[in-house]
Amino acid sequence: MSVVRLADYRPFPFRLERTDLTVRLFGEEALVESTLSLAPLAAGEPLVLRGEGLDLLSLGLDGRPVALDEIGRDGDAYILSSTPAQPFRLTSVVRLHPRANTSLEGLYASGGMVTTQCEAEGFRRITLHPDRPDVLSLFQVRIEAERGLFPVLLSNGNCIEQGILPALAGGEERHYAVWDDPFPKPSYLFALVAGVLEEVRDTFTTASGRTVQLRLHVEPGDAPYTAHAISSLKRSMAWDETVYGLEYDLDEYNIVAVRHFNMGAMENKSLNIFNSKLVLADAATATDAELERIESVIAHEYFHNWTGNRITCRDWFQLSLKEGLTVFRDQSFTADLHAPALKRIEDVAMLRNTQFREDAGPTAHPVQPDHYQAIDNFYTTTIYEKGAEVIRMLHTLLGPDTFMRGMAIYVQRHDGTAATCDDFVQAMQDAAAKAGDSDQSGTSEFCFDQFRRWYHQAGTPRLELQRHWDEDRGRLSLTIRQHTPATPGQPDKLPLVIPLAIGAVDQAGEPLLLQRPGETAASAEDASLEHSWGPLTRLLVIDQAEQTVVFEDFEPHSHPPALSVLRRFSAPVQLEFERTHAELLHLLSCDGEPLARWDAGQELLRQVVLCRAGGAADEALEDGLVAAFERILLEGTLSDGNRCALLTMPGLVELEAASAEPDPPALDLARRTLQTRFGEALAEPLAACLERCRPQWGLPWPEGVGDRQLTGLVWAWRAA
Repeated sequence: MSVVRLADYRPFPFRLERTDLTVRLFGEEALVESTLSLAPLAAGEPLVLRGEGLDLLSLGLDGRPVALDEIGRDGDAYILSSTPAQPFRLTSVVRLHPRANTSLEGLYASGGMVTTQCEAEGFRRITLHPDRPDVLSLFQVRIEAERGLFPVLLSNGNCIEQGILPALAGGEERHYAVWDDPFPKPSYLFALVAGVLEEVRDTFTTASGRTVQLRLHVEPGDAPYTAHAISSLKRSMAWDETVYGLEYDLDEYNIVAVRHFNMGAMENKSLNIFNSKLVLADAATATDAELERIESVIAHEYFHNWTGNRITCRDWFQLSLKEGLTVFRDQSFTADLHAPALKRIEDVAMLRNTQFREDAGPTAHPVQPDHYQAIDNFYTTTIYEKGAEVIRMLHTLLGPDTFMRGMAIYVQRHDGTAATCDDFVQAMQDAAAKAGDSDQSGTSEFCFDQFRRWYHQAGTPRLELQRHWDEDRGRLSLTIRQHTPATPGQPDKLPLVIPLAIGAVDQAGEPLLLQRPGETAASAEDASLEHSWGPLTRLLVIDQAEQTVVFEDFEPHSHPPALSVLRRFSAPVQLEFERTHAELLHLLSCDGEPLARWDAGQELLRQVVLCRAGGAADEALEDGLVAAFERILLEGTLSDGNRCALLTMPGLVELEAASAEPDPPALDLARRTLQTRFGEALAEPLAACLERCRPQWGLPWPEGVGDRQLTGLVWAWRAA
């Protein structure tokens, strides 16, 4: 298989203004007639179209038949060496065999339906086409089919016409539908669905007063399980308008949910296709986690309407441009609607247990790869979740106001085009420059060119902290070193821009002001991040292999403050920082930033599990955890969701990564014996907690979620 390289990218030498399709469905085959309206951008360039698994029946150029032997072939490439110097129309007719198409790409039949999956390179299995993400065109699609077999005919855009056709000889009555998409899109966003489906309808009124028809199409009998998905879609649409100012752009929005769609979910413009498990749910049978997952995925595919569809990828090396950004947006949506701290904890746990492992393995790759053999291999947690963390770091470094100005610049500049990751960062850089010109605070100074290394360097950076406490002067010095381990093809790494959010807690559990030399107390407090980061959080920009940061004006001869580091997981790094058990237990008991508090507990739990797995329990540390957990169980101001997160054990994958010589059975046994100890030692507060949660068990989602989660943990510990 040949290697595709980013360095070899060349723009398509033609402008594709329109793609007009007529798709005729029959019992065992389909005929697809395609008319491409093309205009040359450079003289003398060959026209290269892609086609795979097609029976090419005819080809015409401006009405003139083109003999099939006039077309060059190279693999799936169809090459016309000579084309007109002025705009022209290329018409092709191909025969497809949807039932025989077992690739599940292009147009295929499954479960009595015909459907499509075109991302990343499936459209070439439907018709001859450039099939490149940087080639956008207007689409109009006419679908014809037997009415009894395929009563529902769907495609992208708005349905502008439908009607009855005469039956073919010996056949049943046929019908047609014409779909028009007024916004240019790449071929990978094309979708077509035909089959027997039930329709659930609703409407959404946009901020500008337009009424959008919402239609959810499901297999017969599934309509009663769609209310949650419809409500999730409407919440997504309202949130995108309120937070990003992005309004839906068409008259209708269609979702298809069927059991035999194997891709999970796909954001095809205005016709999202889902596997049923990501749409169907009701309160009687679905868990809290399933309901949140459905809401999140519905939102993710809807948010792609702007970050992925209206602005798409120039090439597949830019996949994180749409996926990383849209993951960041769906994470923010869930956080805004529910519990921000718990959502962040959930995302960080997922990152550590999946993406960090990917970064440390033989398939490690950058957020923006520079080559691939098959693009399907790059739908990874690095592209999605680490890509989202890169976006989040920009949000942290720039502040929310400048970040949103950058988003507005990005949308205005690139709407209707195929963009790159660098285009996105450039929009943020331009927003930061404008903020600087206006002398607006909240933007941390950093080098954008250096920040771009996050897109090109694979691996999880390691951040090593060493501190020196000058008791006589009340002065704290932090030496910070960064290093990214070698990964395949990248033995040497350059320093990155790493936002490090940090706070300090005194012996009474109160936040301390971190004051840099030369700062007044007032200016130091002004420099701290907003309260949602935790009281008096400072943001450090780490951009050198080694640098030292000094904080002063602590009380001389006092006890050194407990350091709360990497608050809200401000960068996707592994932290190497020696802290005593006493300091971590103090943070677990009283840190005002929820994620840092949880992280202190996770570090302690990792240590006690590893000790037990190694054959020697750390009784003193376990006693300290029992005491801390008892305080957490009885803490009146803590939500039960946060309480449950603080008591949850680290995942096995994370524990294996922390082990010098991983022994999964020993780690699992250690986790279970610790559950036994905690369940026995904390029997009374656990029982009290259970009684407090009981009245909330029956509350409808999202109410009662934390109580039900904590109930599960309490039962697990008591059963152990």
